[in-house]
Amino acid sequence: MANRLVICLMLFMCLQLDEVKAATSSYAVIDGQTGRLLLGTAPHAQLPIASLTKMWTAFVVVTYSNLADEVTISDAAVRSEGSSIYLEAGDVWTVEELLHGLMLRSGNDAAHALAEHTGGSVEGFVYLMNDLANKYGLANTMFTNPSGLHDDQHMSTAYDTAKMLQIAMQNEDFRRIASTPLYKGRVAWQNKHRLIHEEIGMIAGKTGFTKKAGRTLASFFEREQKQMIVVTLNEPDDWNKHRLLVNMIDSTYEVIEVAKRGNYHMSNIQLTVEEPIKLLLKKEEASKLKHVALISRVPASTRAVWYVLLDGERIASKLVMKQQ
Repeated sequence: MANRLVICLMLFMCLQLDEVKAATSSYAVIDGQTGRLLLGTAPHAQLPIASLTKMWTAFVVVTYSNLADEVTISDAAVRSEGSSIYLEAGDVWTVEELLHGLMLRSGNDAAHALAEHTGGSVEGFVYLMNDLANKYGLANTMFTNPSGLHDDQHMSTAYDTAKMLQIAMQNEDFRRIASTPLYKGRVAWQNKHRLIHEEIGMIAGKTGFTKKAGRTLASFFEREQKQMIVVTLNEPDDWNKHRLLVNMIDSTYEVIEVAKRGNYHMSNIQLTVEEPIKLLLKKEEASKLKHVALISRVPASTRAVWYVLLDGERIASKLVMKQQ
């Protein structure tokens, strides 16, 4: 009896250690086109994300501000804690210049200046950050500042953070700025993300670090027709981890055409697929897919939504034409 109790206690302690480990670090790999989770460990565990926050800061800025807007740098921005692009109070920079300093060099002073300009105040900007996160369904994310400085309430997940990058990369201005290896403006800034300088298909992303968060890293890869996003939180060997994970996904998944261009009869309606529906799948997954179409409730609508399901889970959706 005593031996059984000891064994049970040991098993319980091992489980606790596994849970602690899962709760202090995580990763997620998602399809860069659909947002589908392809691989992960504790991908929905809430953790600090440090300067990966700045991806959402940049997205909020390009959503609500004009790149040509001029920003006068405040004393408060200059005094920002942490990494800096060494702005000086009273200087005037454009939003586009500051966004390069934010994304390539992770300037907290740039984050503060952009927040004041876009939101009227840092507090106003944080409201916009959370409001937009809510609209895009980032349910496990909360922002308290625009730079990622540690706050016990400032949290996200590896999956939500990967989704942030997926969403932001659909904005042409964000994509162009985040994909810049070397910016040559009034100053020259090299992108801190090491993988963007390697020929491995990594085109955009963000680095991050605080003592509480550890090393955080987000990477957007494009290899032929494949788009893959990797996010690691509190991963000491993040560069190698990203190389390993993207190679793993690249070798086990392929782009498969699941619906050709043409006319279909589905859910008692006639549909027209104008462009082929292609998904990143394992070969064995292609035969397990189910397709469902939902028509708009608006009577005059000429559109329907085509959903692709795998094991009952929606993995993709596409607007298609409804034949009258």
